[in-house]
Amino acid sequence: MDLIFLHGPAAAGKLTVARELAHMTGLRLFHNHLTVDALTAVFAFGTEPFVLLREQIWLTVFREAAQRNVSLIFTFTPERTVSPAFIQHTIDAVESAGGRVLFVALACPVEELERRITSASRAAFGKLRSVDLFRELNHTGAFAYPKLPDSGLSIDTSQMSPREAASKICAFFSFGKRAL
Repeated sequence: MDLIFLHGPAAAGKLTVARELAHMTGLRLFHNHLTVDALTAVFAFGTEPFVLLREQIWLTVFREAAQRNVSLIFTFTPERTVSPAFIQHTIDAVESAGGRVLFVALACPVEELERRITSASRAAFGKLRSVDLFRELNHTGAFAYPKLPDSGLSIDTSQMSPREAASKICAFFSFGKRAL
């Protein structure tokens, strides 16, 4: 079982690349906003029950998928409401069942992130869509998070299409259609 862990800032193209990657590989896509949107229907973002349940859901899904040999693609925006221990807990949950976590950093220049943030496509999952709020959160350190493990693959999504980025991930990890 592999957990392809796509991470990067808001509007870096994580979900778009993940969808292409899922199409190319046949892997299931468990993106961040499936959990976030479900929980914000009941608890405000960043509140204690939201933070607790979000991480419990993520880890439970990773653990169950690993135990059943179901490979996944996951999208993650590092930010300060996520426990610093979450990454190690993810690695432990997957590796304890014989799986591996493959980290892929997606990046993009801030000017391009700000241009993308206002995109109508971001409304579908309640994503951040305000440039002013993005700037405020960035300025106040909301996106501060310990460095994630490095697989050796970092992609600037402003330099290639989502399909090209997904192809690069497949080539880097030697994945083919339904190879996992």
